[in-house]
Amino acid sequence: MELKKHITDEKTGISYTLCGDYYLPDIVLPEEKYYELGRFGRAKFRHLQQCHKVLLTSLRTSGTLNEYLHRVDEDCEEMFSRLVKQYAEREGVTEQMKADEMMKWLGLMNNIRSRAEEVIMREYIYEEN
Repeated sequence: MELKKHITDEKTGISYTLCGDYYLPDIVLPEEKYYELGRFGRAKFRHLQQCHKVLLTSLRTSGTLNEYLHRVDEDCEEMFSRLVKQYAEREGVTEQMKADEMMKWLGLMNNIRSRAEEVIMREYIYEEN
């Protein structure tokens, strides 16, 4: 008996394609809007790959992974900018210091940026979902 190449289940409406001796369901993931991801979005993606595979699969199959990572990236970049500004103000790192003592200003700003990034990574990227 010759098997049909394509069939559709009348009850579920799912179509199947013959592959060898088996019918496999014709499954297509939903279209997803593409966003370019920054450092925080990419870091969150790596964290999901390593620690939250079920959530990653759920986001992929629902077609919302890239949008979720984009939102995380934007929120983290906004928080990073705000933290750097607050730390600099609190520690007296000003534009005048930049003009007068460039190397001191650079060292302090690098330290501030590192601390702000550490807070973002701990609180937003590696948080338990």
